[in-house]
Amino acid sequence: MFSKLVIAIKKVVSKLFGKESVQKALKVDVSVSDKMAKQIDLWAKMYQDKSPWVRDDTKSLNLASGIAGELARLVTLEMKSEIADNDLMNQAYQKLMKSIRIETEYACAKGGIVFKPYVSDGKLCIDCVHADRIFPVRFEDGELMSCVFMERITKEQDIYTRLEFHDFTDGKCTIINKAYVNSFANGELGVEIPLSKLPEWENISEEVSLTGLTRPLFSYFKMPLANTIDDESNIGVSVYSRAVDLIREADEQYSRILWEFKGSELAIDIDESCLMDGQELPKGKDRIFRKLDIEGKDGNFYSVFSPDIRDSSLFNGLNKILQRIEFVCGLAYGTLSDVQETEKTATEILSSKQRSYSTVSDIQKSLKNSLEDLIVSMADLCTLYKLGDRNTENEASFEFDDSLIVDSGTDQAIMMQEVAAGIIKPEIYLMRRYGLTEEQCKDYMPEQGIEKDPEDIDEE
Repeated sequence: MFSKLVIAIKKVVSKLFGKESVQKALKVDVSVSDKMAKQIDLWAKMYQDKSPWVRDDTKSLNLASGIAGELARLVTLEMKSEIADNDLMNQAYQKLMKSIRIETEYACAKGGIVFKPYVSDGKLCIDCVHADRIFPVRFEDGELMSCVFMERITKEQDIYTRLEFHDFTDGKCTIINKAYVNSFANGELGVEIPLSKLPEWENISEEVSLTGLTRPLFSYFKMPLANTIDDESNIGVSVYSRAVDLIREADEQYSRILWEFKGSELAIDIDESCLMDGQELPKGKDRIFRKLDIEGKDGNFYSVFSPDIRDSSLFNGLNKILQRIEFVCGLAYGTLSDVQETEKTATEILSSKQRSYSTVSDIQKSLKNSLEDLIVSMADLCTLYKLGDRNTENEASFEFDDSLIVDSGTDQAIMMQEVAAGIIKPEIYLMRRYGLTEEQCKDYMPEQGIEKDPEDIDEE
């Protein structure tokens, strides 16, 4: 017990050392409380299925990654976004769009992520920095203005760390880069080394000042949730931050179910007198047959161990916990729990889906805002490095799927009824149902009892 406590303390100390080392190296005050640092570390471990309570006797349902993955899927489902009238920016932007679902999942799990554009070899690139590699320094009106980003590279026994400090003040951005090496893996940065020590960092400047900027050269995408860990902090929290204890209870209940099935396995207890000296049990049957001293019990020399399994009550208990997790995380009933036990009426189904829709919609708005900020930062970089002509508008289009709350089948049936009742024109139905233009609708409207098959539209 004591050894486990020591290990836990060492892990916390190691995390705090990282924060203290960053502050000492760059002479800045990191705006992350010790409580927040420990929680971010916990959320990351839960996402990696390395929760501290998962041991030999406690198995994991891997709910953390499931919750983050499902919300990320719903947020980015059929998502389309592009930058108009700027091929250079849009090319880099589309590379981010290819991985936006994965990056959104990381943000959901750890509370946020930073999109950081930069120029390399005359090309515009975008880096994604996760929450456990971000050290916020200064916020203004809730917006991150100064921050330290950490990058780590491991080579053999050495851990190389690069600290990149961004400070934005009055249109000026100061960027400082420092590199360190540590061979002890003790949480410390180690000894400072030149950036040229590693080929990956040899072209990075130690310090640079950029003027004429509109905003910081990064954008912070965080979850639109109140910070219940530290209400004075502007740092984003995980989508399952309020369900940590419930997730632990679910894992423990799941472990009870596994033990119930394992402990209730069929077995035959045989009196030792029924076996000859030195006789071995049949190969592969040693789990079923067990040697016991049971002679004299009711005149039997064997007994069958086959207890009733309490699976119904145990699974019902687990299902109730999963439903509570769904409620706390803003998910529809049936996302994690057994759908057969919930959503019995159309009204209940709609209400449950509405909760998921609200959660997803809020995250989509936050993602859209951060991407718009990213585009402004990208445009500033293009101007500074004279990478093509800058579009002063930098208009970007965003399209999200709305099928989470809209039932397409029901919606179509209602529209057909409205057409039949004369409430809407048939052209509106054709345009929505088959994607026709208004002109095409005129050609395919029925005339004199003759109808054209909408399936033939594309053939013409």
